[in-house]
Amino acid sequence: MNPEEQRVFLELGRDVLAQQPFSMLIGAELTALRPGHCQLELPMSDKVTQQDGFAHGGVVSYLADNALTYAGGTAMRVPVVTSEYKINYVRPALGERLIARAEAVAVGRNQSVCRCEVFAVSNGEERLVALAQGTIAKRADKES
Repeated sequence: MNPEEQRVFLELGRDVLAQQPFSMLIGAELTALRPGHCQLELPMSDKVTQQDGFAHGGVVSYLADNALTYAGGTAMRVPVVTSEYKINYVRPALGERLIARAEAVAVGRNQSVCRCEVFAVSNGEERLVALAQGTIAKRADKES
């Protein structure tokens, strides 16, 4: 993709994100998008932490799920939904920002298997906090 195509692609992705009320509520930001690849970020704030001060597992999981879906959907270039995913938390998510980076690793006509790494950024240093893998499926048309 040339730079202009990348810009347009990213703007389309941001338009989709803006239609997700939960994403807007927590302040998610789509910072990179190209076919089969996604980077989704979230500034840390009190509204996304749990009682011990690190990011709530549901928020880390949200980032992974959404990034996986963007990666799979852009790889297949069709409307998609998450069919399944699993996540492994490897350490508490502490820092100023969370970054989820996902990529499609096996792409078919009807589904894509994707993986995602979620990092916490603290003082400019990224630390892996979670790993996820999921199957992203072509969305079935609604029946009349």
